[in-house]
Amino acid sequence: MTAPRRFPPDFLWGAATAAYQIEGSVTADGRGPSIWDTFSRTPGAVLNGDTGDTGTDHYHRLDEDVALMADLGLRAYRFSVAWPRVQPTGRGPAEQRGLDLYRRLTDRLLDRGIAPVVTLYHWDLPQPLEDAGGWPERDTAWRFADYAGLVADALGDRVHLWTTLNEPWCSAYLGYSSGEHAPGVQDPARALAAVHTLNLAHGLGARAVRAAAGDDAPVSITLNLEVNRAATDDPADVAAKDRLDRVANEVFLGPLLDGAYPDGVVEETAHLTDWSFVRDGDLDLVHTRLDALGVNYYTTSLVRAATGPATAPAHGRASAEQRPPADVATGVEWLPQAGPHTAMDWLVDPAGFTELLVSLHRRRPDLPLYVLENGAAYPDVVTPDGRVHDAERVAYLHAHVEALGAAMDAGADVRGYMAWSLMDNFEWAFGYERRFGLVHVDYPTMTRTVKDSGHWYRRLATTGELPAVDAVDVDAAEVDAVEVDAAAPAR
Repeated sequence: MTAPRRFPPDFLWGAATAAYQIEGSVTADGRGPSIWDTFSRTPGAVLNGDTGDTGTDHYHRLDEDVALMADLGLRAYRFSVAWPRVQPTGRGPAEQRGLDLYRRLTDRLLDRGIAPVVTLYHWDLPQPLEDAGGWPERDTAWRFADYAGLVADALGDRVHLWTTLNEPWCSAYLGYSSGEHAPGVQDPARALAAVHTLNLAHGLGARAVRAAAGDDAPVSITLNLEVNRAATDDPADVAAKDRLDRVANEVFLGPLLDGAYPDGVVEETAHLTDWSFVRDGDLDLVHTRLDALGVNYYTTSLVRAATGPATAPAHGRASAEQRPPADVATGVEWLPQAGPHTAMDWLVDPAGFTELLVSLHRRRPDLPLYVLENGAAYPDVVTPDGRVHDAERVAYLHAHVEALGAAMDAGADVRGYMAWSLMDNFEWAFGYERRFGLVHVDYPTMTRTVKDSGHWYRRLATTGELPAVDAVDVDAAEVDAVEVDAAAPAR
């Protein structure tokens, strides 16, 4: 019998959320509007017309949610700070009532022995900054640095790991080219300008964090790097895959790790822009010390050369969220892949997870990695026994944690893993319909119910040993206690 896989005793097991997805209370304590407040009110932009106005009411249930994290045995919690809570217009002095929310959250986490992992930007740009040009406007990078300094000054050295930006790929390409995310712009030239401003924002923001919290403050950025595979060994298919890698991955990794944009990307996007938004000295600002790299992983893509415009498989809207828009990734055809798919219509491919982590390690052996998102959406229901039996999610997590272990066996220096997500929440353009959580949320009552996957993950987090895929049994009294604590209103 094979012994269960064990992870190092100091490995950081946690879960992740984002402010707009869970907080609610979007006008409380001086919070200003974000681009998602505006976008979600645009007819047809979000499934069922949902908004983040209520989220999961985390704003009022913070203490109980932290108690729930402790019950799940989490050693870390990745949360994001809402920029418009701290600077309602994106400029000027801090709104102290907004900062107090995150001071209190940080204190509660530390009281419970849970390490705070803080994301400074998870897509909620203050609307006034969008009105002034948004991420394509380079001044936004300096506004971000000012904001980052305010947050770092408030939270100081109590943060285990800072991450400047979450998935700038989404902010640029889905926000400004496909228009599927806020602010809903469809202009690929502006999307590429946004890529550069976001890179600048990381570099400036990292410096601002260290200036406020100390030079030892550990700073990362979190990327949703694509794992693209060529359909055949034909040079044309391989070239298509390489073009896709450059515009999807290397426009971020190149400046961050090497201080340069990848060879070829300027020529390959010359039909859209001349890249004059890159000025002398910019890349020196971007290429600052990186203490760790945050990695988000969900799926892979299979591509080949296309003779016409870029095309995607007919898997529906969800698949589009895993590819750059056609005008940016030219001459690429995405192919359907056989195998199990999640409710997001993403292929379940844990081998791609190992491949990504090992490739990053080989590129930069000295750079620690943190998995800051990994998880799956499936249809979930609370059964008459009061449980959520999400066997597919348990199987997904088991396979991907095993794949993580395989990457570590191959030498990858991975320090932590955050399941996406702690609880069901507002899933961006899919509203409240898609559920990723370890904890089920009944939106009419906001009752929290730990799913089987949450019980399974508790065993992983508390023992450091990969549980069997069917290791989800839990005493019913324990379930009831967790539900009551998590559902109680904040005091």
